[in-house]
Amino acid sequence: MKFSEFDYQRPNLEEVKNGFLLNIEALKEATTAKAALEAVKAIQTIQKSLETQGNIASIRNSIDTRDAFYEEEMAFWDENTPVIEDWQNDYYKAVLASDFKVQLSEHLSEPFIKMAENSLKVFDAKIIPLLQTENKLSTEYSKLLASAQIDYKGEVYNLAGLAAFQQSTDREERKTVTTLISNYMSENLETLDRIYDDLVKTRHQIALELGFKDFVEVGYLRMNRLDYDRKDVEVYREEVLNYVVPLANDIFKRQANRIGISDMKHYDLPLEYEDGNATPIGTPEEILQAGVKMYHELSTETGEFIDFMVEKNLLDLVTKPGKSGGGYCTYIPDYKAPYIFSNFNGTSGDVDVLTHEAGHAFQVYQSRWVETPEVIWPTYESCEIHSMSMEFIAWPWMELFFGDQTPKYKYSHLASSVTFLPYGVLVDHFQHEVYENPNMTPVERRQTWRELEKQYNPWKDYDGDDYLENGGFWLRQGHIFGSPFYYIDYTLAQVCAFQFWKRTQVDHDDTAWQDYLEICQLGGTQSFLEIVETAHLKSPFGKGNLEAVIASIRDYLDSVSDADLQTK
Repeated sequence: MKFSEFDYQRPNLEEVKNGFLLNIEALKEATTAKAALEAVKAIQTIQKSLETQGNIASIRNSIDTRDAFYEEEMAFWDENTPVIEDWQNDYYKAVLASDFKVQLSEHLSEPFIKMAENSLKVFDAKIIPLLQTENKLSTEYSKLLASAQIDYKGEVYNLAGLAAFQQSTDREERKTVTTLISNYMSENLETLDRIYDDLVKTRHQIALELGFKDFVEVGYLRMNRLDYDRKDVEVYREEVLNYVVPLANDIFKRQANRIGISDMKHYDLPLEYEDGNATPIGTPEEILQAGVKMYHELSTETGEFIDFMVEKNLLDLVTKPGKSGGGYCTYIPDYKAPYIFSNFNGTSGDVDVLTHEAGHAFQVYQSRWVETPEVIWPTYESCEIHSMSMEFIAWPWMELFFGDQTPKYKYSHLASSVTFLPYGVLVDHFQHEVYENPNMTPVERRQTWRELEKQYNPWKDYDGDDYLENGGFWLRQGHIFGSPFYYIDYTLAQVCAFQFWKRTQVDHDDTAWQDYLEICQLGGTQSFLEIVETAHLKSPFGKGNLEAVIASIRDYLDSVSDADLQTK
């Protein structure tokens, strides 16, 4: 069955509620472990059905945000997801209070127990109206950015489509297009400020209603930080400032020399080579077919996976009008189907989708054996290990996509992964400042961003662009609006992925693939630091671990001459 044939039916919430309550009562009254487990499995069936319908609606809405039917369905889910969460929390309470909790944890997994405890800490029925408001504001933000229609050279582009021109070899074009994007954001600044201000105040009120001082702790509990805390993250941010920012600065200095620009501006940063960045060969269909070949040659498991995805049309890859921005992977439980969404725009990012998002999809495909919906995925920072590591594991096949531009791509991929780390940490640091000081005005928030930006991204010269000089860059970062405190996860995972890079591409460690496959198959049955240990990696929080891997990367980048980066 293809994705277009997947059935969508808005659930009857009264029936769903009755099903939850009936089985919760059965769980409470169970006199044997077997009876308790039967009640849990019945609830999981309901959860999977809800997740299936909600995800189908969300995917179809993101494919075309103009579709009135699915726009109305998303309004339904925004309104009722917090209500469903209330019923799920009653279920979590019953599990935690059960006489058979120990036996149930063997089926549910230990991380589930910890996540259930976290969920109860950050939910109360009295905050349902606030959660509904939070959902609506996040949806409003996504729709605003997806609705962008910007005229350029006689064509109309959304933000993702226009971004491809930011890598032009023509400096004036880069500047013009970057200015067009800034202008769109600036024209909508009042609305963006209002949405985020409302989000911050709503989230702060949620924290107060739940008995917390501010939203930071709520955010950490929501993200299920199972074995580290904000102090560990603070130490990690300092390590990034000490060891990664200097290397990133050197990478940009080398880039400026390579493209022959002494006064590097923000619109020059996307262009890494004077004769143009590495771009994939062929049409989107040909790129996908190259991906199919790559995954068949990588392993039996990845070959089976990519055939499943293609045969069932579980990929929507090309940007088009009305399509939501960005890329993601999600999972449709009742069909045991991952789904990949992206916006191909003719840049190397198109190939990154087939490695990054496919890394997510491969992981959940491998962990479909997990019956507990909450742990078919691991926690977010662990999820990103699978995606970012797959990007590097795929390196031996990059000639399929880039031909004689492959050295360019590999250098850029590794270098940009380094320069991303300070930005990712900046996003996290900014959110701590915002939620620890919820009464800041929108102007003060943007000033705070700009001050932090100068620490973490000192190479950014905005060339008099008022919108960006006044701290507006972050307003395009959707995670800040929709997924508070998520972004640091990418950087923690990147440090782990760098270790897989070294093991697979430098050390040629034959055990690396088996370690990767094992952590994919685990799903979320282990916590982040347990997964790191299972994969034989070093923790990002370990003193000196970041310094060591960054030193290896510096050595590799230094070994590549700029002459080697010229397209033959």
